[in-house]
Amino acid sequence: MKVVAINGSPHKEGNTYHALMEIGKQLQESNIELEILHIGNKAVRGCLACGGCAKNKNEKCVITTDPLNEWIQKMKDADGIILASPVYYAGIPGTMKSFLDRAFYVSSSNGNLFRQKVGAAVVVLRRTGGSYTFDGLNHYLNYSEMILATSNYWNIVHGAAPGEVLQDVEGMQIIQVLGRNMAWLLKMRELTKDMLPSPAPVAKAMTNFIR
Repeated sequence: MKVVAINGSPHKEGNTYHALMEIGKQLQESNIELEILHIGNKAVRGCLACGGCAKNKNEKCVITTDPLNEWIQKMKDADGIILASPVYYAGIPGTMKSFLDRAFYVSSSNGNLFRQKVGAAVVVLRRTGGSYTFDGLNHYLNYSEMILATSNYWNIVHGAAPGEVLQDVEGMQIIQVLGRNMAWLLKMRELTKDMLPSPAPVAKAMTNFIR
């Protein structure tokens, strides 16, 4: 089994990376592979709202100036997905937000590619805005009908200089528990997939506030 983690930090080996590596240790104990996709240092533009991915039905965004379509396929092929983000101005950084909007819209427009995968959100920050950012990341996982892995508190760890998160004793415990719970859900999902058929997907009902 394999988990793909999205590193939304511009720093390749900053605190977001260290938090993901701690989850990776827990997954590895269950023989589950972790691949980190570092997208936070890439030039990822926002969604054009053109509807091209919904029209073409080819599991691709029409924007081809970044590796988003390659990333989407890696997420589709994975058993689990982790969204890991630092906090900018109490929210999701721009590059990460652009990535999420496009990747998850392509998924939902092409049969919900991430449906019933095991998902988790992780937030790394210096001081404040963690709960708001954590909530924002979970919007994407919930919308996609994913199975959420949880811990014994919100999946938020604190640190400023690279590696400081390792000094956050409670935060590291949260991350370790998350990793173990995610491994357990992945194994349970794998063991029961032939015994317990998943609920059939339904066509999305779309309404607005005036009709």
